[in-house]
Amino acid sequence: MYLKKVDGPRAVTLPDGTVLTRADLPPKETHRWVASRKAVLVRAVAYGLIPLAEVLERYDLSEEEFAIWTEAVAKHGEAALKVTAIQKFRQL
Repeated sequence: MYLKKVDGPRAVTLPDGTVLTRADLPPKETHRWVASRKAVLVRAVAYGLIPLAEVLERYDLSEEEFAIWTEAVAKHGEAALKVTAIQKFRQL
């Protein structure tokens, strides 16, 4: 088995004891961003699995969009990433 050379760690252990690996990241071709995929990316950047610059380039995201996701998780938890919850959490 061959492992592709990557900068940084291949896996990180989250505070709850689960392990997040690069294999858990969404595919590069992702265009439909559901809450679970957003949450994985936010956790991956927060715990140092993948640098922010690589996420922005790989998934063609803007800094502003990713910052909104990060802020939503910090203020209200991962439930705030659901499109149906945006209106509710923006009013708080």
